[in-house]
Amino acid sequence: MSLRPFSIKHLLASLVLAQGLCAALAAHAGQACEQTIPEATAVRAQLDMAVKTVERLNASGADVVIIGRIGQDLSKYQQRYSHLAIAYRDEQQWYVVHKLNECGTAVSNLYEQGMGQFFMDSPFLLEAYVAVPPPEVQEKLRAAIVRPQVTRMHEPQYSMLAYPWASRYQQSNQWITETLALALEPQISNREQAQAWLRFKGYAPDTLHLGPMTRLGGRMFKANIAFDDHPNALRFSDRIETTTADSVFTFLRRSGLEASHFVIQ
Repeated sequence: MSLRPFSIKHLLASLVLAQGLCAALAAHAGQACEQTIPEATAVRAQLDMAVKTVERLNASGADVVIIGRIGQDLSKYQQRYSHLAIAYRDEQQWYVVHKLNECGTAVSNLYEQGMGQFFMDSPFLLEAYVAVPPPEVQEKLRAAIVRPQVTRMHEPQYSMLAYPWASRYQQSNQWITETLALALEPQISNREQAQAWLRFKGYAPDTLHLGPMTRLGGRMFKANIAFDDHPNALRFSDRIETTTADSVFTFLRRSGLEASHFVIQ
C-alpha cells in the first residue's frame, strides 16, 4: 500500500494544496492521467463532505465500516454507488483502504488514504453509503487490512468489469468482497477459495446489459476493460456479471454482515 493520508484539518487549512492533490489523485482512480485543476468551490465541497463523513463515523461508534461513493453516473445500469473502500478508525483519525486503477491502465494497486482524499477524486455526486458491520466482523476486517494480510487477495491485473468468479483480473469492489471472505474464513488461502465462500454465503453479482458494440469499443480503446474472463454464454448474450457496489451492499444486508447503515449527503 502507499499514499499515506493527510489529516482533515490540514486539508481544510490549504485549498491550494488540496487543488494540487486532487489533480494528482486523478492518476490513481481509473481515469486518464490528465492534469486538471479543480475549482476551489468543488474542493471545498469535497472537503466539507469528508468532514461530515468523519463526524458521522465518530458518532456511529464504529471502528471499521465499508463505505461507497458515487464516483461515476451509473444510473443507466440501474446502479447508484460505484466504488467501495474499507474505512477504519485509528485513534481520532479515519483512513480508507481501497484498490485503485493506475491511470486507466490494466494495472492496479492498494492505497491507504485519509477521508479527505477519498472524496477528492472528482466524484459525480457527493454522497456516501456506510455499512456498519457487527463488532466481531469489524474486528476481523481490521486484522485483514494490515500488512501483510492486506495484499493476500490483491491481483494487480485490473479490469473494470472483471468476472466475479474468475481470477485472471480483479476490480476494486471485488478486492473488497474477497478480503471480506478472507477476514471471516481464516482457512482461505487464495482468490478461488474466497469466491467459493462468497457463492456459498449467497453473494450475487449484478448483471449489466452491454451490447457487442459497447463491449468492442471498451476492449479496443480502454486498457482497463477486458471481457475474456467472462463465460461465452453470458458475454455473447450481452450479459456482463460484475461486482458492483450496490450488489455488495445488498449482500451485506441479506447475510447479516451489516448491523446498520446510513447515507451521508
